[in-house]
Amino acid sequence: MRVIAGSAKRLQLKTLEGFDTRPTTDRIKETLFNMIDPWIGDSYFLDLFAGSGGIGIEALSRGALEAVFVEKNPKAVAVIRENLNHTKLSDNATVLQMDAVNALYKLNGKYQFDYIFMDPPYDHLLEKDVLDRIKDMHILNEDGLIIIEASLNTNFDYIESMGYRLVKEKKYKTNKHIFVEIK
Repeated sequence: MRVIAGSAKRLQLKTLEGFDTRPTTDRIKETLFNMIDPWIGDSYFLDLFAGSGGIGIEALSRGALEAVFVEKNPKAVAVIRENLNHTKLSDNATVLQMDAVNALYKLNGKYQFDYIFMDPPYDHLLEKDVLDRIKDMHILNEDGLIIIEASLNTNFDYIESMGYRLVKEKKYKTNKHIFVEIK
């Protein structure tokens, strides 16, 4: 896994050994950032279920002002810190070792993010729980975007009834990205 573009372009990132995390492939990461790249500069980015931090690091490399990484696995948190130091992007990063829901409560009122990216373990409905919390908080900017990476069979029929609007859905061979905003 590597940084695709920006100040840390081509730098290799470490990943956690084993199956505790599922890093987004370079190809999928590149496709994702090609869709949002024009607006990443000067943004605030939240990377929930951050794994090795590849998505948030890509955002920082492309000009995000700050990224917050949330990961509860201590081994993955160590890898995020290593990757931030290696890419020289740690000055603009905050790493929180905790679960996503508790992190939202901790961050609420302190940040308003332009992007909230989440890549929770597939098929456990964790994204639904996080979305349920976000809608009642002031953690997403008015024009902010939530991006969810999920398995192809994850059903998002509940999005509209929760007060969100589906902006876009991009399917890949094994997973998809869902782009939503608050109505």
